[in-house]
Amino acid sequence: MKDIKVLGSGCANCKTTYRLIEDVAQARGVAVQIEKVEDIAAIMSYGVMSTPGVVVDGKVVHAGGIPDKAQIEAWLAGPAATGAAEMSS
Repeated sequence: MKDIKVLGSGCANCKTTYRLIEDVAQARGVAVQIEKVEDIAAIMSYGVMSTPGVVVDGKVVHAGGIPDKAQIEAWLAGPAATGAAEMSS
């Protein structure tokens, strides 16, 4: 199971990111545990200055703006794909 945190104040982009991750995970049949993190101190502890931020299994993989479905699919595919997606960002 992937542990995913969506970092943000609860703005529209953060909510969209959360729903998009849920939808992609469900479509791919990937078990995920998604948590919203809205506490500013907690968000900054990840070094994220632009929201929404996304943390997958303890690693920041995205910050600022809504990620596209291809990025999310790469995060859900596994560690090797996550690293490749991160480098292309």
